[in-house]
Amino acid sequence: MTTRSGGIGTLKTNLTARNLELSDRLRTQIERKLQRLDRITHEMAEADVELIAKASHANDSAQVAEVTLRNNGDILRSTASGATPMAALDVVLDKLERQVVRTKERPGSVRKRHSDEVESVLQREALGTIDAPEDGQAEDGRPMVVKTKRFDMQPMFEEDAISQMEELGHAFFVFLNAESEEVAVLYRRRDGSYGLIEPVLGNGRGR
Repeated sequence: MTTRSGGIGTLKTNLTARNLELSDRLRTQIERKLQRLDRITHEMAEADVELIAKASHANDSAQVAEVTLRNNGDILRSTASGATPMAALDVVLDKLERQVVRTKERPGSVRKRHSDEVESVLQREALGTIDAPEDGQAEDGRPMVVKTKRFDMQPMFEEDAISQMEELGHAFFVFLNAESEEVAVLYRRRDGSYGLIEPVLGNGRGR
């Protein structure tokens, strides 16, 4: 593993390469790519960039780029694979640019209010402040749903959901996917990557 730190304009960066030589030429290419973010991020923004070579993967996905961007209080993450490190990084930067723009357009108070509402209900449930049958069972002894809560969900992209889940410190996150317009469940895998559960009709046709 090779690690190097440096600055790109005002964007402080920490570069890490796994199973890949982080040469001066490759570092220079990365610096030029990240200038795209330097133009739209806060002056104190910082990025962690990791490049990973996976020999067991197909040629078109053998190189993986992962970037964590800390920008003005927001933590944005994205990962992508490609045939070359630069190809993977291009995809990641495309995603991060959209995330940065969205965080500027959408006030942070909206995201925080939604998270606070969910946390409040969960805390009340844990403390038993929401009325429910003492044993949580129907008269015939079968388990039953004792309370239904409904939330106004703001549509978000997968990258936003990852950021929200990480900010909350949860192992999974339920959200309304802005692309599919369906509820989906994001979860953290044991290897540190992310999985996504999407609803599919019973006949297998569409979501």
